[in-house]
Amino acid sequence: MPALNPGAMTVDGAAALLQQDAVLQQGSVGLRLPGCELAIRSNSGQLLDRLRDYYRHVIAPVSAAALEVIAIERDEPDLDITWTDWSREPGKTGRKDSYHDIDGGRLVRKVRTGMVFLQSADQRIAAGACLRYDNQLINFIASQYMNLLQQQGWLICHASGLVTNGRCLAMAGLSGGGKSTLMLHMMDDEAMTFLTNDRLFVKRTGDRVKARGIPKLPRINPGTIVHNPRLQPMIEAGRRAQLLDLPVEELWHLEEKFDVDIEQLYGKGRITHEAGLGGFLILDWSRDSSEALSLEQADLASQPELLTAIMKSPGPFYQYADGRFYQDHTAMDPQDYIEALRGVDIYVARGRIDFAALAERCKLLPAWGG
Repeated sequence: MPALNPGAMTVDGAAALLQQDAVLQQGSVGLRLPGCELAIRSNSGQLLDRLRDYYRHVIAPVSAAALEVIAIERDEPDLDITWTDWSREPGKTGRKDSYHDIDGGRLVRKVRTGMVFLQSADQRIAAGACLRYDNQLINFIASQYMNLLQQQGWLICHASGLVTNGRCLAMAGLSGGGKSTLMLHMMDDEAMTFLTNDRLFVKRTGDRVKARGIPKLPRINPGTIVHNPRLQPMIEAGRRAQLLDLPVEELWHLEEKFDVDIEQLYGKGRITHEAGLGGFLILDWSRDSSEALSLEQADLASQPELLTAIMKSPGPFYQYADGRFYQDHTAMDPQDYIEALRGVDIYVARGRIDFAALAERCKLLPAWGG
């Protein structure tokens, strides 16, 4: 690899280093989302086939103006530059992302996998073991849509969302709080459709608040799977038996990710992209609580501490419309969320964790016409 002068690196130069002599396959995978078209190209036909299957609910022909993402299947890039660690969110430990800013762009490196991404206004490249770490590529693709939404004034929330009768109930909680488990439990009701699992966007227009999801399937741990009959086929029976033998605490915290194929497990037409926001549920419950489950209404303006479960940093890939990049440690303004969610019913679940009981109570909320 040629010697680098990081201080003089350009976006085009970084793109050339990441792509090397890779030859892109003919054609692309086109994704059509509300207000956005994405075209994904790669040097790997196998990767494109995998993405066609993953994104089959949003696959569509796209125009020449579509945002283009290039995924290069290759060995781990070694750019011989100085990387700066991106801070983890509260409650998270270990190194995850590092970055290096260049003129007009940003390079982001995943510490654990060595995947490297180039983000700029007109170059979006993922390079490394894309087939092995396809979830990181999918996150990068989602980031392009997330950037566009935020540039248009949508606020990012750390929440999942379910829709019925055209209205969304958002569900937030600290990582590991059970929002994915609750959401998938409630998906057994055929009136429910999936909006999003971990990134929900809200935007106020006059007196109405809209919610949008991103094109990413729920990604869950074994603890969510083993007790849900609908999800149990995702794990072989012998492995499920082993998991059920684990101490409850160990199973609860076990990290072993599985993608939930919504259409395969719940049926076609069970994914929605946008809906009116009817309510916001915050999970502040505990497995160790001796108190019975309670569900109470709350006010974010007088209880701003609840926003810690809702607010989400845009992260290292976010690029403002003027070309600047979001900086680590940039403070988020709670008032933006208070204003965006003004008039939206806020509920807090406290006490002992009980997914079945809370699911039934949620169905009766005014957010869904109950």
